[in-house]
Amino acid sequence: MNMASEMQVALQLPTHLLYQGRATGLFAVAENGAFGILPNHIDFVTALVPSVLTLTTPEGEEQVFGIDEGLLVKKGHRVDISVRRGVQGDDLETLRNTVRDTFFEIDEEERTARSALSRLEADMVRRLAELRGLKT
Repeated sequence: MNMASEMQVALQLPTHLLYQGRATGLFAVAENGAFGILPNHIDFVTALVPSVLTLTTPEGEEQVFGIDEGLLVKKGHRVDISVRRGVQGDDLETLRNTVRDTFFEIDEEERTARSALSRLEADMVRRLAELRGLKT
């Protein structure tokens, strides 16, 4: 493998690509603790926990993301990150507010969807029971 000064990073959500670009460093938190990656880091795979993910761009800018659980795969000079939920912030303070607001909204939508699914399941079970009653 060539020695490189940067790596390609892709941060993917189930519905869209949150970030794609070059980075000179990455900081994340896995199940067994926080870690950093530089472009020539050994290849590996790890499970991420809800935390702050930080990227340093080749221009020296810091990109911060609030992420939910997910998976990080480092291979060669490429890092692919896939998470359930994630948002980008300008800094840690705005990220905190964005995560709180966005994740709360998503949680509320998930609760509504689960409630609707429960009603559908209950209705289906009731109808099956009615059909069974007609056959006996």
